[in-house]
Amino acid sequence: MTIEAHGGNLVDLIVDERRAAELKRQSRDFPSLTLSKGTVADLELLMNGGFSPLTGFMGRKDYETVLETMHLSNGTLWPLPVCLDFDPQRTAGIEQGRSVALRDPEGFMLAVLHVEDVWEVDRKREALLLYGTDDPDHPGVFRLLHQTGSHYVGGSVEGIQLPIHSAFKNHHHTPRELRALFRKLGWRRIVGFHTRHPLHRAQYAMTLLAMERAKANLLIHPVVWSGISADIDTYTRIHCYLALQRQYPASMMQLSLLPYAMRMAGPKEALLHAIVRKNYGCTHFIVGPHHASPQLSGGKAFYEPDAAIRMALDYQEELGIGILD
Repeated sequence: MTIEAHGGNLVDLIVDERRAAELKRQSRDFPSLTLSKGTVADLELLMNGGFSPLTGFMGRKDYETVLETMHLSNGTLWPLPVCLDFDPQRTAGIEQGRSVALRDPEGFMLAVLHVEDVWEVDRKREALLLYGTDDPDHPGVFRLLHQTGSHYVGGSVEGIQLPIHSAFKNHHHTPRELRALFRKLGWRRIVGFHTRHPLHRAQYAMTLLAMERAKANLLIHPVVWSGISADIDTYTRIHCYLALQRQYPASMMQLSLLPYAMRMAGPKEALLHAIVRKNYGCTHFIVGPHHASPQLSGGKAFYEPDAAIRMALDYQEELGIGILD
């Protein structure tokens, strides 16, 4: 059983060597935009198809319909904006009709953005529509209000190279690579599990039960970098996942590391997590209590414990992936 990518086609934005060389030559005349670590993760998922059917950073039309309806302008379910922010006072020359070189924090050019839209963002409105609050105690709201540029730029992307992952490189996969691995292993039904923490015993038991219920193999698919300062460091977490592999039945679990920047948008983010796992080849996805819900001061979770589960089940048909709670 091979599950179809969201929107029907698995996107691949990486160009061939000839086109990449041409873009590199042309880029001498392009303005450059240096991306944050989180935006590099978004770009990687755009280029490798994890964010299928998106073919670039959202323009204003898709941005507005996603905020208002959780759908792209063509009607496809998509719960959260995927936008590229910048500050015109710091980065000149980004305007409609131009091309922009997108660089990682070390200065390597990863892609070219062909600009179709530039607009000033009402960040407070976005916070209210996206997170249901403009309280800066919410980490997603704080990032939006205080760490995001004043403008968004949207357009199609041509990828030159994926970001290099020097650590744990054997555990990084594109959607196509993971789908090919599932076929090689003979896996037809796969349960995806999202996490940004080491698994505790209750979650381990939850994954075993999900495998039994779905009659499926398991993909442990943790985010490489969550962007949440209170989280346990990446290296410690990954060593915990590697140790956990030995606790599952032989040849029943696969570990793969996901380049993803957490928004902490609760139920809406659970939908995006399911879409991404669908694009990576999963047929089922686990949504647990407090999924992608931040803890506010005093230890209280922002969203209701089962809000993400209810929303995922409500949208299960449009998601096109089985939801397990």
